[in-house]
Amino acid sequence: MHPQKWPDDLDYANKRIVVIGSGATAITLVPALAEQAAHVTMLQRSPSYVVTRPAEDIVANTFRRLLPDRAAYAATRWKNVLLGTFFYNLARTRPNIFKWMVARGVRRQLADQYDPKHFTPPYNPWDQRLCIAPDADLFHSIKEGRVSVVTDNIETFTKDGVMLKSGRQLQADIIVTATGLVLKLISGMRLLIDGVPADLPQTLVYKGMMFSDVPNLAFAIGYTNASWTLKCDLTSEYVCRLLNHMDQHSLAVCTPRVNDPDIEEEPVIDFNSGYVLRALHTLPRQGSRTPWRLHQNYIKDLSMMRYGRVDDGAMEFKSAPVNRSAYVFRTSSI
Repeated sequence: MHPQKWPDDLDYANKRIVVIGSGATAITLVPALAEQAAHVTMLQRSPSYVVTRPAEDIVANTFRRLLPDRAAYAATRWKNVLLGTFFYNLARTRPNIFKWMVARGVRRQLADQYDPKHFTPPYNPWDQRLCIAPDADLFHSIKEGRVSVVTDNIETFTKDGVMLKSGRQLQADIIVTATGLVLKLISGMRLLIDGVPADLPQTLVYKGMMFSDVPNLAFAIGYTNASWTLKCDLTSEYVCRLLNHMDQHSLAVCTPRVNDPDIEEEPVIDFNSGYVLRALHTLPRQGSRTPWRLHQNYIKDLSMMRYGRVDDGAMEFKSAPVNRSAYVFRTSSI
């Protein structure tokens, strides 16, 4: 079964379960399943970086005790933004230091049960997303013998479980395929501009919220390295700024245009996860400079989207046509 199609009536108590995958979904599922299952095996083709964090934010709770609600919220938000930005930049600029920190944390949790084969990824941190084990629940399950980790490739499925290429057989009553998602742009909608299908993979993303040459369409996506809602909040604010600007100047159409001949195109997501690589040909691209670049940085985006100009030279505006009802500004969340 796939986690996104989990049946409500599944009884997995005292069952042997194999979870295929080692990303965020698997890291979340495995310790939860282990609470009732006979045993859970996390089968991975390659390891992921797994870090631990307290399930409750002690600093945030302290802020709430000492500060008014609004101030406590703002302080907690900025604490999380700055810490997340620091560790992401450390991972990208000093990957060896970050690898050592993550490995030390795993060794501390597992002690003599630590096997580097299962926790040493073949890629640098943030080439794929990091996984978080709240309160080290995954590692506690491993130490208690309720969870085991196997690093191998699948040869085939059998009536009793999974046959690995090494020749080992994993017994399973239930197999969970936590193998990633199928990325689908704007929910798979067919987009027409004046009756002509839009070729979104040939567009550039404008400020992480619109497509080049596509009028009056905004979408909201979050960060891959921080809280999803941070960027969605900024996008929502910017759409309001854009609509207010258009109302104030009696404008009906806004269309991002690439008018810089020196802009170079790059993949829209700098990840090498399998589900991302499989979908890159269906996604738009990003440019080498603002406003066509996705920064994955809340502070940079805050400056651009909350305080930057709406009429920035890359956005083309047109006045309202005679039939105003022909133009509608639409937003989409993907």
